[in-house]
Amino acid sequence: MKEYKTITRVAGPLIFVEKTEPISYADMVKISLPNGEIKNGQVLDTSDDIVVVQVFEGTSGIDVDSRVKFLGEPLKLNVSKDMLGRVLSGSGKPIDNGPDIVPEKKMDIMGAAINPFSRSSPSDFIQSGISTIDAMNTLVRGQKLPIFSGSGLPHNEIALQIARQAKVIGKKENFMVIFAAMGITNEEAQYFIDDFKQTGALERSIVFLNLADDPAVERLVTPRMALTAAEYFAYEHDAHVLVILTDMSNYCESLREIGAAREEIPGRRGYPGYMYTDLAMIYERAGVIKGKKGSVTQLPILTMVGDDITHPIPDLTGYITEGQIVLSRELHRKGIYPSIDVLPSLSRLMNMGIGAEKTREDHKQVSDQLYAAYAEGRDLRGLVAIVGEEALSERDKKLLQFANDFENEFVKQSRDDDRSIADGTLALGWKLLSILPESELTRISPELKKKYLKPEANN
Repeated sequence: MKEYKTITRVAGPLIFVEKTEPISYADMVKISLPNGEIKNGQVLDTSDDIVVVQVFEGTSGIDVDSRVKFLGEPLKLNVSKDMLGRVLSGSGKPIDNGPDIVPEKKMDIMGAAINPFSRSSPSDFIQSGISTIDAMNTLVRGQKLPIFSGSGLPHNEIALQIARQAKVIGKKENFMVIFAAMGITNEEAQYFIDDFKQTGALERSIVFLNLADDPAVERLVTPRMALTAAEYFAYEHDAHVLVILTDMSNYCESLREIGAAREEIPGRRGYPGYMYTDLAMIYERAGVIKGKKGSVTQLPILTMVGDDITHPIPDLTGYITEGQIVLSRELHRKGIYPSIDVLPSLSRLMNMGIGAEKTREDHKQVSDQLYAAYAEGRDLRGLVAIVGEEALSERDKKLLQFANDFENEFVKQSRDDDRSIADGTLALGWKLLSILPESELTRISPELKKKYLKPEANN
């Protein structure tokens, strides 16, 4: 295999190599430095005249005397059942002082696109133990449901709580979590690792950690590494895998950084024009395939720059995924955890995963009624600020009380509170609805009111 000493330029994490043989996109590259050090890279762009290589370990020390060898194969992940319970770097290497992973096989991290015809409709309810998600923005197996957060909000704590508590009720199945963190600080990494170990969640998890001081290029492969491991366990070992990706905003910043180094024409706010396609290649790797027992469910987390939901990252993510869970700074200021604002949140696949056989027959109607009453109660707060609470009718006072109790009892729960859907979340929903006169519960059928609404609570 030929080696080339034709590096003409180094720009950020990229090197530009001239006069090569025909090279394939995404092929792996070995770079030998004059001091004997070896670095790894990947072909980012290829043409007749020049090949652009992104270097995983950073370009410091690379000069015109460095030798470049093209390996003729794409980046692959060593996969094995031994990965379970391990902590790996963003490029898939063990960082937990454990032994190297002996691979059962090597898989291309770009994955194989799922044929739309072979996809099966997601339909199984995943219980997260968090009421606002389970009751009103239900996560369904095979779904991609992002969490839209802001800087300083507790999205990492919520992610860890879901990683610990997520389960499919009523079925004894092989359920596991793959947690991939991108661009996080050492302090956050330690927090994640400690939490996984202390709670025992690590036993059924694989953790990929890309730190803030790791090269930006590695950040681009981290989610693909995680999803490749997920596909291996889902489609070859029949596991149901929940993949949590945090923080996709750091991933997109790396895309922008690489685009700037390549001197590409920028799109909206400096992000590359192909960011939509790039994100879709990650998000669309969730799903259920006909004839396969396993599944891949995604929970990407992204921090909205300046809490702006119209920013390109949440905007494009919203187009590709099936809903969103939005965190609220206002609820966070009130000391309410998890600070999930149900009104702008949405799970487009919710109706496919709830009902008599899956959760309970009253789930949909209770959810609709909670939404309606909470929305009206929240609106009344603006009126109270103008005219005072004394000017409200008895009905309005009840709705105002409902909105406050809903936030303090239903939304608010502790970090280790794992509520079951029937006896925990839906029972609490009925208890709160009993604050309102029965005539106000217009979204619930008389049969269900009779069955679940406590007579002594009716007004």
